[in-house]
Amino acid sequence: MKKAIILALIFVSSFGFAQEKETSFEREGNLVKATYYNAEGQISIIGYFKDKKITGTWTSYDTNGNKTKIAHYKDGKKVGKWFVWNKNTLKEITYNSNVIVSVNDWKSESRLALNND
Repeated sequence: MKKAIILALIFVSSFGFAQEKETSFEREGNLVKATYYNAEGQISIIGYFKDKKITGTWTSYDTNGNKTKIAHYKDGKKVGKWFVWNKNTLKEITYNSNVIVSVNDWKSESRLALNND
């Protein structure tokens, strides 16, 4: 019985000491690259800051390493085409200074793109 309790305590305590990767920041020219990790230690988001404002391309990943979002920022504002993947769809969102200009849904079973303008 004592062995079972000791094994259970060791098993439970090993989860408490699991190392999680912390967000990393590294300078690349005049930008700071930020890499965020999920609970499993895999990369979840990579993006950039300039003068403490979100800028450039930000890419998000699921736990399998698949891209779930590509986003673009300039001086802290949403700009350009964003792409968001779901199970069977790809959503294309176009921004201009934080304002949505258009949204397109692309479905894997169709050959046509739907424009929700």
